[in-house]
Amino acid sequence: MIIESLKSLYNRDLNKLKTEIESYRNETAIWKTDKNISNSAGNLCLHLVGNLNNYIGAELGKTGYIRNREQEFSLKDIPQAELIEKVTATVDMVDDVLSQLTPEDLEKEYPLAVFGDTMTTGYFLIHLITHLDYHLGQINYHRRLLDI
Repeated sequence: MIIESLKSLYNRDLNKLKTEIESYRNETAIWKTDKNISNSAGNLCLHLVGNLNNYIGAELGKTGYIRNREQEFSLKDIPQAELIEKVTATVDMVDDVLSQLTPEDLEKEYPLAVFGDTMTTGYFLIHLITHLDYHLGQINYHRRLLDI
């Protein structure tokens, strides 16, 4: 049951991310920063895609994804359509990997000590959804403040 709930939440919130990126009327605004807003929506989107492809795709799904976290925050002016494609591919990847997990897998130790300590896979998957939602909220405010 928890796996189906996680799949549903990731699907819901990644599709909200896609909707946020699609909702920018001015494509260049995706990459704006201003005063105390140091990360653009585009960079936050790349960060979320990279984060999930690394921690869910590469670690749990053995997808072969290789993360370049520095580029998640340094790349600029990637077309809106390409960002949307990346999010769509991430939706599919997360669903595929979570579909392969068993309830017993959620109780196992996550393969990496991400915060310098061990945790269960289930705990870390919950953490990752809260991380997604934190940045999703930032993107929503970014769009409403800077897409003018």
